[in-house]
Amino acid sequence: MLLEALLAKPKPLVYIESHAGAGRYDLGSEQALKTAEFRHGIERLWARRHAFPELSAYLGAIAALNPDGGFATYPGSPALAAHGLRTDDRLILMELHPTEWQTLRRHLGGDRRVGIHRRDGLEGLAALLPPKPARGLVLMDPPFEQASEYARVADALIAAHARWPTGVYALWFPRLGRQRDRSVELIDRIRRTIPNGLLCELAVRPQTDDFGMHGSGMLMINPPWRLEERLKDLLPRLADVLGSEKTGRSAPAWRLDRLDTPIP
Repeated sequence: MLLEALLAKPKPLVYIESHAGAGRYDLGSEQALKTAEFRHGIERLWARRHAFPELSAYLGAIAALNPDGGFATYPGSPALAAHGLRTDDRLILMELHPTEWQTLRRHLGGDRRVGIHRRDGLEGLAALLPPKPARGLVLMDPPFEQASEYARVADALIAAHARWPTGVYALWFPRLGRQRDRSVELIDRIRRTIPNGLLCELAVRPQTDDFGMHGSGMLMINPPWRLEERLKDLLPRLADVLGSEKTGRSAPAWRLDRLDTPIP
């Protein structure tokens, strides 16, 4: 939806991703079947896809990778972006893990629009911004495997915004168990410096005290006009389809907040 808003204007744009991953995934693989996370995600949504016309670009990208039907080959965010972008747009993808980087090159390395860098994505943002063309979207999708990563991600986003203040930024983060969740500190650290944000969260199960992820969120900086309005209509319907059980008052199924005033 962020890309669709940017594509509404004819001027070229650049899509930058700090943690690109492999680009696409085989949901029939042994690893995917072991966790079977897709059964609570795209499998549920695919069965109700006709009820979500606003997701037609996303669903169309999945269909394009599966000409025989279904969603067994699932596009990661680089493949989703590549499917939607135009011939004069650019993609800059960063991935540090050697196996993921090689797989990403195999999937998207032949696309003349795409530049693939094997490097630390947070360090890479400082080196590659501001981009040309100076219009576009940065997606930050870190693994958040260590507690120290939260502060590093926040600092990287703040530094990137200082170098390219007109860019659109989307930062994904997990919502974990109470003992491990650092999302509030992450958002507050960013909010002290960058107040122009839209915070979107979706919970699919109640929050517990353990490490498990019960939902996820995305902080968008410089969000396009009317995106908030579209999300207010979309999020409750997504929560109904993806929610695994009643989330209860302590864990709202969805949340949408504007961060337009710095905290003291």
